[in-house]
Amino acid sequence: MKITILTYGSRGDVQPFIALALGLQGNGHIVKLAAPHKFDEFVTSHGINFVPLAGDPEEISRLINNAGANPVRVVVSMWNYIFSIAPEVSRAAFSACEGADLIIHSFLFTVGGHSWAREHNIPDVSVQTFPMFAPTREFPNVSASNIPPGVLSYFSHWSATQVFWYGGNSGYGPAQRANPDIPFPKKLYWPFDNRPSHLRTPLLFAYSPSILPRPGNWDEHIHVTGYFFLAEESYQPPDALSNFLAAGDSPICISFGSMVNRKAEHIDQIVREALKQTNNRGIILSGWGGVKKQSSSDLLYLESVPHDWLLPRCKMVIHHGGAGTTSAGLRAGIPNVVVPFTADQPFWGNRVYAVGVGSKPILVKNLSAARLVRAIAEAESNVIRERAQVIGQRIRSENGVEDAVNLIEAYSYQFKIKTDSVVQKGK
Repeated sequence: MKITILTYGSRGDVQPFIALALGLQGNGHIVKLAAPHKFDEFVTSHGINFVPLAGDPEEISRLINNAGANPVRVVVSMWNYIFSIAPEVSRAAFSACEGADLIIHSFLFTVGGHSWAREHNIPDVSVQTFPMFAPTREFPNVSASNIPPGVLSYFSHWSATQVFWYGGNSGYGPAQRANPDIPFPKKLYWPFDNRPSHLRTPLLFAYSPSILPRPGNWDEHIHVTGYFFLAEESYQPPDALSNFLAAGDSPICISFGSMVNRKAEHIDQIVREALKQTNNRGIILSGWGGVKKQSSSDLLYLESVPHDWLLPRCKMVIHHGGAGTTSAGLRAGIPNVVVPFTADQPFWGNRVYAVGVGSKPILVKNLSAARLVRAIAEAESNVIRERAQVIGQRIRSENGVEDAVNLIEAYSYQFKIKTDSVVQKGK
């Protein structure tokens, strides 16, 4: 099959789809991956056909971080920027779908990707890195992580879906009329409606059931495959990193990934003080945050290092709770200390705590050296260290990419049978 994958966001929103693309290519499929243009080299270095999309995900990160933990402000900030770049992104994304036999879409392309596929009568699959569009009473929507299980949890999923549908589609008509050259779908459809005349789009959640088990009330079109991990087998660490690791005890890794926060300097000072008070060495991955100071014998600053290589060499990881970093920390089998900034991060921080592999999350607005010192001490306990090792082993035994590829191929075959049957009946 010729398959087009549509995704948008930070590295954590792109890297899992590189892993999926490689899995599909390994089964003989021809894959095209559309993602923000800044990931061109990252994608093509893995031998994947890349379609660059307009916009800067770093700007989205800055806007969302400035919005804080308020879900309404987060949504408004995100949509305002997305609407400004939507025509250019749509032009490239929908053009990338031309000639495809199947479309795979992530969060921001959920409606557009499905509608394009439906209009062209080809199958589509939704892949999400966090639980969305699947109501349950067992846990809340990621935007309302502190709501207890029950009726309110179910309502939080329903309301988040309404915001996504009506908020996200509010500018569709004007954009379509203003850009007649863009191959927009003529009509928008919801992928997960159960219509006898059309197979319901599969919804694949790329996270481990060990961190969030599948609720019993979900329909059969919803699957929890396990994480999509990308092996960086060719990575060669710089001398500074190799020498630092060899020079002392295993360090704590601090990685806030794609978070761009106006208080980055203050956060850095808190982290340094907490490491000092707990007598720990540290590796600080500055990412998009940009804070990079002079390294020392106990502290090393680097922009980025593949988590699958680095984290197994560390004793603990302190991170923001992004889906990608959380998965890497869990897989490494080490304790996690989560400092959520925004979006789905408090949700994953709560899950880390709930399954016993880390301390209670500290919202970044509440972060202090004293709180971080207590969290590190808690995470160093034997109970959490042993539990982290158990969960890590479980996750390493899963193969999310392989399961996803099998589900995608099975659905495509099922779609073809149904389509051929409809054609035969129409003759």
